[in-house]
Amino acid sequence: MKLKYSLITACLFSSSAFSSDGPKNIIYMIGDGMGPAFTTAYRYYHDNPDTKEIESTIFDSILVGMAKTYPDDDTVVTDSAASATALSSGIKSYNGAVAVDVEKKPVKTMLEMAKEQGMVTGLVATSQINHATPASFAAHNESRRNYDEIADDYIDNKVNDQLPVDLLLGGGVRYFEREDRNLVEEFQLQGYQYVSDFDALPSLQTLPAIGLFADKAFPFALDENPNRLEVMTNKALSLLQRQDTGFFVMIEGSQIDWCGHANDIACAMAEMDDFAKSIALAKAYVDAHPDTLLVVTADHSTGGLTIGANGKYKWNTDVIKGVRQTAWPLAMSLAKANDMQKTWRESVDWALTEEQIQQLVTAKKSEEPAVALYRQVKAIINQQSYTGWTTKGHTAVDVQVFSYGNGADVFVGSQNNTDIAKKLIGFIQ
Repeated sequence: MKLKYSLITACLFSSSAFSSDGPKNIIYMIGDGMGPAFTTAYRYYHDNPDTKEIESTIFDSILVGMAKTYPDDDTVVTDSAASATALSSGIKSYNGAVAVDVEKKPVKTMLEMAKEQGMVTGLVATSQINHATPASFAAHNESRRNYDEIADDYIDNKVNDQLPVDLLLGGGVRYFEREDRNLVEEFQLQGYQYVSDFDALPSLQTLPAIGLFADKAFPFALDENPNRLEVMTNKALSLLQRQDTGFFVMIEGSQIDWCGHANDIACAMAEMDDFAKSIALAKAYVDAHPDTLLVVTADHSTGGLTIGANGKYKWNTDVIKGVRQTAWPLAMSLAKANDMQKTWRESVDWALTEEQIQQLVTAKKSEEPAVALYRQVKAIINQQSYTGWTTKGHTAVDVQVFSYGNGADVFVGSQNNTDIAKKLIGFIQ
């Protein structure tokens, strides 16, 4: 489904029309784990094979710079919490820190500053909404693992005696409807609309509002809803634009990172596609509202993705496009299968070789067949597509910075991730 705004079709502006007075609205988008190899891979994955030219993507159209991601820790490799703290506050901290400094003292975030200035605020994610990245904009905790305490902060961490976030969309029902504390009821007592059925998202018509659509995180885009972030982005911008005070919203493509950790390239490209479509919506919103600034970046890169592997000068996107399920559910199906080829072809458009069938049969006979099949499924897809990975963790490579709209030029060049936050805070205060 192609999403658009009625105002966009009625009123388009070129980049030259942006006001010099600074942005009224800020859309901040973070592709978790989305290093440069992911955006490059997406260009080739998204390319039209019927044309000789490699078409540009939304990322190519707004690329302006690079950012360093190292934390204030005993390593140069950051985790999502430390990086999100840097991106939300302009202050480096240790891995695991949620908007606290190295002494574990709270640091003020740009979302809190926006709320102090009377702007409406929003957080959108495909992970649980109290996961590391969204949490670092509206909560303060010494550990990203304290999910219940972080969820509590969305009620308890008042800004000018108000709840910090006017719109919350994501997963995490289990953390908000608990036996010890029902935060959903508390939100409703504060006047928030609440929906838990994703199909009911259109019913949210006013702010404040909260939508929690999964027990923890959403299913992967490849497995269920391929455009759930796009849909939530559309709804968020539709609701936020109705306010006269201006808005700040952080929108995270959360599960690019999780696919990278899994070394699952088909999973990663599906997440990238949902994120790219969400960025395209945001860019179109800026065209229709030239008082808006869009900034996109990543917190770090995950998996050490390489486009081309095993000494071969090729990367086969047709192989990746032919995979219609992530590796784990595909492995579970194979674990129950009598006919490996038949079960494989139910989720993959290309056939296994005899050698690959034998590899799966051998994996199924191991002591932990599900785990062995999971690893083998990924190995086959990576080998067949010539996709390489160096780690199942994060890497310390610089990440890209993208910007568009009113104030976009200040993000040009090489910068620290804290610089991105400081520049945005300069627009807010």
